[in-house]
Amino acid sequence: MERVVITGLGVVSALGNDVDTCFQSLLSKKSGVSEITSFDCSSHLTKIAAEVKDLPVEDYFDVKSLKKHDRFSQFAIIAADQAIKQSGFLDSDVDLERCGVFVGSGIGGLLSHESTQKNFEKRGVRGVSPFYISNLISNLGGGNIAIRYGLKGQNFGLVSACSTGTHSIGEAFLKIKYGDQDVIVAGGAEASITPVTMAGFANMKAMSRRNDSPTEASRPYDKDRDGFVMGEGAGILVLESYTNATKRGATILGEVVGYGATCDAYHITAVAPGGEGVVRSTKLALNQAKISPDEISYINTHGTSTPLGDQYEVEFIKKVFTNTYKSLPVSSSKSMIGHLLGAAGGVESVICVQSMVENMVHPTLNLENPGEGFDLDFVVNEARETKLNYVLKNSMGFGGHNASLIFKNFEE
Repeated sequence: MERVVITGLGVVSALGNDVDTCFQSLLSKKSGVSEITSFDCSSHLTKIAAEVKDLPVEDYFDVKSLKKHDRFSQFAIIAADQAIKQSGFLDSDVDLERCGVFVGSGIGGLLSHESTQKNFEKRGVRGVSPFYISNLISNLGGGNIAIRYGLKGQNFGLVSACSTGTHSIGEAFLKIKYGDQDVIVAGGAEASITPVTMAGFANMKAMSRRNDSPTEASRPYDKDRDGFVMGEGAGILVLESYTNATKRGATILGEVVGYGATCDAYHITAVAPGGEGVVRSTKLALNQAKISPDEISYINTHGTSTPLGDQYEVEFIKKVFTNTYKSLPVSSSKSMIGHLLGAAGGVESVICVQSMVENMVHPTLNLENPGEGFDLDFVVNEARETKLNYVLKNSMGFGGHNASLIFKNFEE
């Protein structure tokens, strides 16, 4: 079996459209949350989100080709371009038929769907673009990456709600580990800050309504949390076999050593009590990594800022990390970049790897008064410098989908 290493990272987020800008903003406790600017939100219950701004789409697409790419697909391509260029695998004699793409989206081309529906109501069938279907379907993020770079290996658009990005990376890890592929571009992309989507999540009472103080709205684990804040963007990693990476002299950023996936089989939206499903997925990842819970150096949590979700996540951490939970650093990226749904695991995995590269853990914003019994080692006031050997990333999605990844600081 192959070791699976990481040779490239790319990100599009509300805190910056490259890895360094995003990560340094997290370390500095900057919030990407503000009042929505992309549409008139005056009638909405939730008027805030973590929008991507100043994205240089003109550097990647001409005006004509933009029509062929929904916003989520644009995010996917731009983040993938960063990761592929950093990796440099296309500059080698790699077999493109063994280079795949596993980039998922929780919902896909919502912006294209909503705008097309309006055009259809006004103009009938003439108002529907011939690119509507290809902009809508969620596999086209990965499909367009493959087309752009000639990657002819396995290509899947996995969908598991908020676990999509994490599952995509985990499944890519297995494909390389067992020798099916040499390189896979993996992660997630999402662009769900649209009028109908925001109304839907608000009406199910999942999102924060702290409209008067946007930067304070996403507050994971705080006793005054009132729901998540929608985010958007993409996070992409280039995974590669150790054999292939060393053969071409690649710079290795980290290693994937464990992956676990389970289902709660409990409720369409709620996490199973006590986080029992993610307890199982984490134990599967630990077993595959062949390490004990005590060896984990940091957890980048799911940390959405929802009342029950955060509570059950704390309970899960206490169950698995019985000996270390009071001294094991944890933080939630969503406190600053919002919840990117299917892209969350991709972006947060990029953050995990960059945390290992820099040996820095970013803080959680707005965690002023932890909930009752929330006695974990929350990183809150400022970033923490610490040696990171193994980092855990967990995701939990509607439908009961759980995914756990363990990243390792690379050693020869």
